[in-house]
Amino acid sequence: MTAIADNWRAIRARVDAACERAGRSPDDVTIVAVSKFHPISAIREAIAAGARDFGENYAQELAAKQHELDGDTRWHFIGRLQRNKAKLVAGKVALVHAVDSIELAAELGKRAGDHPQAVLLAVNLANEATKGGVTAETAAALANAIAAESNVALAGLMTMPPPELDPRPLFDQLRDLRDRIADALGAALPVLSMGMSGDFETAIACGATHVRIGTAIFGERPPG
Repeated sequence: MTAIADNWRAIRARVDAACERAGRSPDDVTIVAVSKFHPISAIREAIAAGARDFGENYAQELAAKQHELDGDTRWHFIGRLQRNKAKLVAGKVALVHAVDSIELAAELGKRAGDHPQAVLLAVNLANEATKGGVTAETAAALANAIAAESNVALAGLMTMPPPELDPRPLFDQLRDLRDRIADALGAALPVLSMGMSGDFETAIACGATHVRIGTAIFGERPPG
């Protein structure tokens, strides 16, 4: 048994326990193993342990890894995506987690092929200058615009709180914002992507459906 396999089983157990405490089914929470900068060998170890969903931050790294891996693996794009790299991602991932402009959404739809590309609206709830994402105040307008785009499917919202803050109020805020936007659109927005290695249990308690976990599964990232 490898360290990665041990880590995966430990995270799986913690997610299951967090779901039980929250009165939720573990089947309702997807663990996205963040494999950014980690080698193919590490991803294969995680797959052997039971991981199926993997998240990448860079389009070219995603494309290279997809070329080497096949089988029952779902990919997620979780980083900030430049429009000129959309062709490397659209139609090739289960979910794009961080869409924050109508221009990017339109480009993803244009490149998605035969099936609409599922996307999440990235919301920068702490208004951090160094991060992308729309503000809570402008989220509804962009969600409405994305929902009107062809060949793009708005599935929900994502956020990433700053590490120095208590994440719970921001997780609760994202859930409430999602509910208001869904009501306004008259459409289900089932996905809440929030929570990482240090706070995923809190995120699950607040309604997360996707938790993005890298270090706790793969260890510290190699230098990029």
